Amino acid sequence: MIETWRWYGPLDPITLPQIVQTGAAGIVTALHDIPYGAVWSREAIAERHEMIRDAGLTWEVVESLPVHEAIKRGDSDLDMLFANYRQSMANLAAEGITTICYNFMPLLDWTRTDLHAPVANGGTCLRFEAAKMAAFEIYMLGRDAAREDYSAQAVEQAGVWFQAAHEDDRAALLNSIMSGLPGAFDRYDIAGLKTALKGYDGIGRAALRENYKRFLDEIIPTAQELGMKMCVHPDDPPRDILGLPRIVSTAEDIAWIMAAVDAPENGLTLCSGSLGANPSNDVPAIAARFAERIHFAHLRNTRSEADGSFEEAEHLEGDTDMVAVVRALLAGENGRDIPFRPDHGHEILMDADLGTVVGYPLIGRLRGLAELRGVARALGG
Repeated sequence: MIETWRWYGPLDPITLPQIVQTGAAGIVTALHDIPYGAVWSREAIAERHEMIRDAGLTWEVVESLPVHEAIKRGDSDLDMLFANYRQSMANLAAEGITTICYNFMPLLDWTRTDLHAPVANGGTCLRFEAAKMAAFEIYMLGRDAAREDYSAQAVEQAGVWFQAAHEDDRAALLNSIMSGLPGAFDRYDIAGLKTALKGYDGIGRAALRENYKRFLDEIIPTAQELGMKMCVHPDDPPRDILGLPRIVSTAEDIAWIMAAVDAPENGLTLCSGSLGANPSNDVPAIAARFAERIHFAHLRNTRSEADGSFEEAEHLEGDTDMVAVVRALLAGENGRDIPFRPDHGHEILMDADLGTVVGYPLIGRLRGLAELRGVARALGG
């Protein structure tokens, strides 16, 4: 397994020389300044690649080459967007970068309601509070149908929270939910989010799957020609949000994707935290089942609650047996090295003072990397 680190480019407060000190050998990054749907030029890719090489690191994975919302919606005229995506792939391959992580989540990427929830031993973590998310959907967006999407307990608590919340509390909740879009150009206020949601009217699970299949049919042949590996990231959280379907949330979903275009280039980013937020998902079993199609791994842990809430736990704690996950990944390598990164991390010690990207602290991730490194070494990786 190849130890990697997510870096947000030259504006990231964590520098490449600091990343070298973590012991990670590879970088996971993207050109976040380029609008969704536009071509990544070879020159821009080469410039970023040179920065990484000059630091003595390798650019192992692109995360992400975003999928434009029009592709997810299945808008009728998508030829230019598909052509641009394929050209970006070709430009990356020409610079020797051949693994692309992406997601197919409508509108939002990872979604949390609290960015700095306190943890028992000090520090903070990312948290998804079902009652707060229900309050956002029911009372702030006015989506009364959301009452059917949450437990009775969460809906009741949502009303209590909303009645007690001040305007600053509601603004903070909106900001938390929007914070899962690092580098994205779409940042929504309430009115903007309502408008964006209308674009998905009538698009259910079957339609979204159909649109995803079209994307795979357009892209995977190019990946095969270029010797590239595409690896989809699971939904985070692995459940419907805002009335929008999520179709990469379970082992059954993953099996459908792998069969939709049955080729090694159509692969999976195993995110133990995203999948683990659904207690029904057996993450080690998923890792073992799809090992040959896993091209990249995000390793973190979560701790779930009965009402659908969850928070991010320490990397070796929480609900998922991380040792079993790493064992399954190592068993499935078969002569190849799967890049992995410590995903997210608690803000601990001086992290809160560093101004890092939300969810991506320096010291919390360094702790996670060290722990995961120890597990991999102990298992012979």
